[in-house]
Formats: sequence, C-alpha cells, structure tokens
Amino acid sequence: MATLPQLLESDIRQLDDVLGEFVARTDAIAALVIDKGGFLLAHHGDAESLDFTTIGALASGAFMANQTIAGLVHEKKFNSFYQQGETFSLFIMDVDEHCLLVVIFKSQSGVGVVKYYAAGVVQKIAAQFAVACANNPGGGLDLSELNVADPRELFRKKPA
Repeated sequence: MATLPQLLESDIRQLDDVLGEFVARTDAIAALVIDKGGFLLAHHGDAESLDFTTIGALASGAFMANQTIAGLVHEKKFNSFYQQGETFSLFIMDVDEHCLLVVIFKSQSGVGVVKYYAAGVVQKIAAQFAVACANNPGGGLDLSELNVADPRELFRKKPA
C-alpha cells in the first residue's frame, strides 16, 4: 500500500523553495520534511554538521510516541511537539497523513516565531503533496518496503 505520493523533481524543487524561505524567515538551523516512517524527503539548512537521516528517523519515532501519549490522555492527536535544549531546540509538526515538518533552531530564538511561520509552511507542503497525488492518482510509494541495499528498483527512469 502506498504511503507517500510519487514526488517528481518539480515537487522536490518546490519543497526546497518553501523550506529555504522558512529557514531564512525563522533563522532556523535546518528544516526537514520527513515521511512518517522517518525517511528524509526534503531539507534545507546546515547539512554538513547535522545527520539529517538519523534526525529524521528519530524525530518520526518521537512524534509517533507523542501520538500514543495523546491517546492515553484521551486526546485524538497532538499536531506538534517541542523539545527545548540549552543550545538547540526541536519543533515537529504534523503536515498531513504522509509527512512531518522538523525544525532545528537555536534555543535563544524562541519557539514562537518558528510556530508562527510553521503554520503557513505546513499548508504549502501539504498543498504540494496534494499536487503530487493529483499527478499520479492511486500511485505512490511505501518507503518501508525499500531495499536500502539495492534501491535500483525504486530509483529508475521510466521508459519513454
């Protein structure tokens, strides 16, 4: 079963533009779009000093654990959560049924500006995923089935 719409190069470019604008407005260290299984889909920011792949996987797990806690306190779901550190903080927000926005920012920046701009960014990301779904209705991917040792089946050009 597909858990993620097929993303074309134009979709990724649009996500990159949205994340780039968000990082500039919030002065965030990085912003990631991950699928709910933890796979990194798009990112903008300091990729040299941060391991986005591992952060994405762990952020997804933390968000899903948070959803379990929501159920335990009789809440349907929590749409975001925030972790504050001494130097850096993390904000994760639900985008849609497919993905999450993960933001890493300096703690002294404060979460308010990140939350404020994240609301609009999440709408833009969700809109781009809707475009991707419309481009290939019924199509898509389940990244959990990806053979990481041999991803050639997934990443190939379609015959002309």
